[in-house]
Amino acid sequence: MTIRYLKQGKDDAAIAEADAKVRATVEQILEDIDKRGDDAVRELSQKFDGWSPDSFFLSQAQIDQAISQLSPREIADIRFAQQQIGNFARIQKESMREVEVETLPGVVLGHKHIPVNAVGCYVPGGKYPMIASAHMSVLTANVAGVKRIISTAPPFQGAPHPAIVTAMHFAGAHEILVLGGIQAVAAMALGTQTIRPVDMLVGPGNMFVAEAKRQLFGRVGIDLFAGPTETLIIADHTADAEMCAVDLLGQAEHGPTSPAVLLTTSEQLARDTLIEVERQLGILPTADIARVAWNDYGQVIVCDTLDEMIEKADELAYEHVQVLTENPDIFLERMTNYGALFLGARTNVSFGDKVIGTNHTLPTKRSARYTGGLWVGKFLKTCTYQRVTTDQASALIGEYGSRLCHMENFAGHGEQANLRVRRYGTRNEVPWYAPVPALDD
Repeated sequence: MTIRYLKQGKDDAAIAEADAKVRATVEQILEDIDKRGDDAVRELSQKFDGWSPDSFFLSQAQIDQAISQLSPREIADIRFAQQQIGNFARIQKESMREVEVETLPGVVLGHKHIPVNAVGCYVPGGKYPMIASAHMSVLTANVAGVKRIISTAPPFQGAPHPAIVTAMHFAGAHEILVLGGIQAVAAMALGTQTIRPVDMLVGPGNMFVAEAKRQLFGRVGIDLFAGPTETLIIADHTADAEMCAVDLLGQAEHGPTSPAVLLTTSEQLARDTLIEVERQLGILPTADIARVAWNDYGQVIVCDTLDEMIEKADELAYEHVQVLTENPDIFLERMTNYGALFLGARTNVSFGDKVIGTNHTLPTKRSARYTGGLWVGKFLKTCTYQRVTTDQASALIGEYGSRLCHMENFAGHGEQANLRVRRYGTRNEVPWYAPVPALDD
């Protein structure tokens, strides 16, 4: 394999050092909130957001006031996006069949999909009001049938962001908080004097929110381990530098640690894109963030063959993969590690982030090797059950179970099986400690 890096970002050691500092900060804050509850939450909210209202919860009157601040077009746009996302979530849910089957005479096995009881949805909104994250988390949980959905976002310029509040309300949030950062996810997960705890946390956030979710995992469920937004552009000679640069910087603006990578078989395209990125950074309104991300985490990688590109893309296992090649479907057929694919020049990551219908909460930091993104199924627990309906079936399974327990030296397990053989079978001589003799062939 011949792979050439025309541009590389920070090395792994520098990234690990920054991550360690974040971990230590989050650990200290979580411990404080766990001990002091509302007092710690209020102090942190005042410190980081200058926000300390009488109640972090919004009343119905405050929600109505937020909605009234939007124009009819803004409301229609939010509803359109939620129609697309809700429709796809419902289609996904319909694909998940509950089953019940008689696997042997008298042995019935099945599974049910049971919604999580209480979910906390975090919507980022400090620098960019991430309206779409309300659709992706709250609406999808609602479609799944979650009974209690609490949603929160930080204040924006000293007040609840009206469009975020509107999106949360339209999506079906039962409780709406105006609270951000570590204090928000910790309060929902751990519970305080005024905030009832949830069973699961979902939604993207900055590095501190992501790390807080990671440390809280186990005490509550989470959607996935999330890091900074990642984008990978896979391109060949049919792509152009303008589109590659637009699609790279369109995701680099998320934050100063967001990786953006061009992977291509065309060295000419690679060099042209490097030039075009610099040109666009000169006019992009969010260049102050995008430039830092590009300088520190941007990469341009040149491969000789299509096979090399596929292998490298699967190794990177990026969150967003935009395919700008002659035949994008090859990557759909052959790639195995990605959060979401965006196939062809007519689509892009921004469509998926905002409106097209798929969920934008996706795996990062190579976790696409073992998980997909947030979807309606994440809010559903697939729980099995079993029912034995005849004496003969209970005795038959009991005989096999008894012998298998004996092999593992589990006498108590074995007696559970033996009791059923004695009670429901014809061989009453089986003692509590003895394995059932092997059946005749």
